[in-house]
Amino acid sequence: IGHPTRCSVLRRLLLAPGVSSPLECVLCLHVFGFFKGMSFPLASIAVYNSVVFGVFSNTQRFLSHHRCQEPEAGPPHVLSDLLLASMVAGVVSVGLGAPVDLIKIRLQMQTQPFQEANLSLKPRVAALGEQPAYQGPVHCFATIVRTEGLAGLYRGASAMLLRDVPGYCLYFIPYVFLSDWITPEACAGPSPCAVWLAGGMAGAISWGTATPMDVMKSRLQADGVYVNKYRGVLDCISQSYQKEGLKVFFRGITVSAVRGFPMSAAMFLGYELSLQAIRGDHVGTSP
Repeated sequence: IGHPTRCSVLRRLLLAPGVSSPLECVLCLHVFGFFKGMSFPLASIAVYNSVVFGVFSNTQRFLSHHRCQEPEAGPPHVLSDLLLASMVAGVVSVGLGAPVDLIKIRLQMQTQPFQEANLSLKPRVAALGEQPAYQGPVHCFATIVRTEGLAGLYRGASAMLLRDVPGYCLYFIPYVFLSDWITPEACAGPSPCAVWLAGGMAGAISWGTATPMDVMKSRLQADGVYVNKYRGVLDCISQSYQKEGLKVFFRGITVSAVRGFPMSAAMFLGYELSLQAIRGDHVGTSP
């Protein structure tokens, strides 16, 4: 769905053991640490989001055409169509985004030299003055493929699937119905203000509810930077619950929900305005 790097770094640190608050994360990072792992997401985010939005839109359009020969005669949005289109978009997002997210997390985890004391482990980066495990996105990609194989690029994909499939359902569906609800019946499409508000609310809802599986996904993907602790998503859930209790599944929920609103508001607004510019009209078009 997109990841602003500064908030993303804070969220990754919050998901790790030994960190209790956003303020503690901020104090542990120097200014450049907020932008750790930024280049790779910036290079891939446009392709990633265009594919996800395109898959959702075209799947919904295909289902609508298949359901009735003249879609204009039917209801504008059918819940079953939106649900299936969102699920397809979620599956596609995992196939495309899992390697990107893994590399981003591995690079961001190198901002955590304090983990050695908290976890009693021997991380690859034990001190600020030592050589980092990864020199950049390309080196990180090559290192993962060399040490873990191609399957290593999809570490945590099962948890990401459990996050993104329901997550995108709670992303696109609230946006569509909220924008329809906000838009007066006399208007042909939602105004930019309605798109911004509906997109922001959808993002906050989606990221807030996706936090438990996002915690597990991030821990699984970070696993291997320091030591291999988890055998899979179920083992990660079990170990995390046994050591930290139920609250562990909601670590970083405040950061996720707060960042979700402006990020998604801007994304949906950009999407709608781009469609209008490409089509050369001035009528809002829902995804």
